Amino acid sequence: MKFNRKNKLIIGLCTAAAILIAKLFSIQILDDSYKMDARNNTMVYSTIYPTRGVIHDRYGNILVGNKVAYDLMVTPREVEEFDTLTFCEVLDVTPEFVREKMQEYRRNRRRIGWQTVVMIKQLPPETYMRFAEVAYKFPGFRGLPRSIREYPFNAGGNLLGYVSEVDANYLAKHPDEYKSGDYAGKTGIEAAREKELRGEKGYNIWLRNSRNRIESRYRDGEMDKEAIPGDDITTTIDAELQHYGQMLMANKVGSLVAIEPSTGEILTMVSSPGIDVEMLADIGQHYSEISSNPYKPMFNRAVQAPYPPGSVFKLVNGLIGLQEGVLTPNTMYPCSMGYHFGKNKLGCHAHKSPINFEESIMMSCNAYYCYILRNILENGDYGSIDEAMDKWNEYVKSFGFGQKLGSDFPSELGGFIPDSKYYNKVYGKGGWRATTVISLSIGQGEIGCTPLHLANLCATIANRGFYYIPHIVKDSENVEIDPKYKERHYTMVDTTHFPKVVGGMYRAVNSGFGSGGTASIAAVEGLDICGKTGTAQNPHGHDHSVFICFAPKDDPKIAVAAYVENGGFGATWAAPIASLLTEMYLTREISDKRKPLEDRILNGDLMDRVKVR
Repeated sequence: MKFNRKNKLIIGLCTAAAILIAKLFSIQILDDSYKMDARNNTMVYSTIYPTRGVIHDRYGNILVGNKVAYDLMVTPREVEEFDTLTFCEVLDVTPEFVREKMQEYRRNRRRIGWQTVVMIKQLPPETYMRFAEVAYKFPGFRGLPRSIREYPFNAGGNLLGYVSEVDANYLAKHPDEYKSGDYAGKTGIEAAREKELRGEKGYNIWLRNSRNRIESRYRDGEMDKEAIPGDDITTTIDAELQHYGQMLMANKVGSLVAIEPSTGEILTMVSSPGIDVEMLADIGQHYSEISSNPYKPMFNRAVQAPYPPGSVFKLVNGLIGLQEGVLTPNTMYPCSMGYHFGKNKLGCHAHKSPINFEESIMMSCNAYYCYILRNILENGDYGSIDEAMDKWNEYVKSFGFGQKLGSDFPSELGGFIPDSKYYNKVYGKGGWRATTVISLSIGQGEIGCTPLHLANLCATIANRGFYYIPHIVKDSENVEIDPKYKERHYTMVDTTHFPKVVGGMYRAVNSGFGSGGTASIAAVEGLDICGKTGTAQNPHGHDHSVFICFAPKDDPKIAVAAYVENGGFGATWAAPIASLLTEMYLTREISDKRKPLEDRILNGDLMDRVKVR
């Protein structure tokens, strides 16, 4: 028995020894990863930054490209005494800058160790080439090439967004993807498509000698990793149209959005005042100037400003009235300079009376829509005004209002559409009625929506009852958009009712001067523009000027929403701006007959009207 135990013990020890020997053989002979780890203190990894993906417009024009710049890197422990004046002259820096940097490195000697850090960021090629010619005089310094953004078109600073160095907060959110010194898209398309655009970093491995000087490539570069360029992005934007839209909105506060109705593709998205693309190229230098601007150029009004829609919202109430059966196209209502209820009145401008549905759109009658909303909310088919109000809310949201549309553009806001719970909270259960909220009939009151919502409404009417979620990126070779952007979204209003609204919008623009049409200034011969003006009340100054339009009437190619803060009547500023953008898109020029109108808009300055809050 003892002999058997002894044999078993010997066999066990031999087996364990064999396993240990095999493992050591694998580690020391077959697998050199441990050997590499042991030598890491003699190995230097030099990052290779990938070329960021190019951003194109819908026609292939480059909106955002790349150019080469150089970061001047320094390994403080390798630096020897050098000619400071020559160094400064070559790199165009001051002796004070160099002294401060070297003192900082000495103070942090233990923390930095043999690390290589950035001393000067983004040197222009011509500056770096001067340094390269004399680099042998400055041991410890070297250049690291990296691509930075350039902008061939002055189109869409807010839209494109900017790239900047990641900060501590960004690193905390993306610990495995970025490290200090990396760059990432922070706003706009650059942020929304960061994953595709950024590419993948590579590296070269170098060996230090016994004196800690870089001596040679490790294994002649066998273990190096090539950087993988980022994927190019094709946007839905028309670069020339975007630039023209910015010109139209210059010296005005507001937004201009254009959509292709048949696809939901955003052709133009202007937020004014915006960020000039020249500032994007060096956002660090201009950030303080931009962020301190009282007009908030970094605030994208197209998707973030919750405006009252004004009279363009009458189209929604009219369609709901038709669907609910409380209105027909032939229904006539009177207007005595407004809608009178009790001792109160919601005013209106002078026009003929009574009028039918199409005429109410053409003339933008306030009283007509007060009758419609009241009939919707007092509809006997519902058990209470709460029930009727919630049904109205449901209808309105089916047009995309009161929620984020789901665009692929970042920072989109949803706006607000009230319901019975909201009014019960404000006035108490049973403490309100249709006339309490009558301002909803003309797009005032508690309604809040973005210019993107209004452009989407216009596209929905152009399509006679459905929309595609507005989006800004197209399918391309390496980038596929979400299938949701190709799905139709129908409203709760039957498609048969939409031609009646289209007829009113057509008459509003094309009935001719003196006919009562509020948007005759937007007419362009041969384009069959259909539109609706809006004047949104503003308690802080001049009313806001609003206009939506699409064209052509029977084969819509473009739907536009213009919103000009403090612009007054819709026909004064918003209608000309939207119609000029429409004409430029469809004909690629402005007719001689409309050149005086274009000149007035391009030279118009409304900045003194805007009260900065």
